[in-house]
Amino acid sequence: MSPASNSSKDGLSEAERAAVKDRAAEVRSQARRAKSADRAAADERDVLAKIAEMAQPDRGVAERLHAIIKETVPELAPKLWYSQPAYALGGKVICFFRSGQADKERYSTFGFSTEAKLDEARGLWATSFALTDLSDEAEAMIRPLLKKAVG
Repeated sequence: MSPASNSSKDGLSEAERAAVKDRAAEVRSQARRAKSADRAAADERDVLAKIAEMAQPDRGVAERLHAIIKETVPELAPKLWYSQPAYALGGKVICFFRSGQADKERYSTFGFSTEAKLDEARGLWATSFALTDLSDEAEAMIRPLLKKAVG
């Protein structure tokens, strides 16, 4: 591997090792909460705290996206997924927001997991979208996708 890849002997970069640690902590936290009556509220607090940590403009986009999801498909439960905001149905992630700034990318991503019911008969459909601004036009595209994703 080249030095530019920033990989260690085990093949993972520093950022990848941090993501693995974050995900393991999320799984442990969710397992502890499985027995808690306050699990949904605690998961949402975690998501809102993660959004609050984001720099602008990602924070504003994530806050608005959170509100849109809660309004459009209130049956989706907020939870952290790989240290980013996600929304699940029956414990399975349906959609998520990835901060471009956190990933050191030029844009953020709003995406759907394979659990989302977006399949098209023609055999081709989008599962993620670059998101730099949450315009009225983008919101108008997202709302029907959310409804379709949950069936």
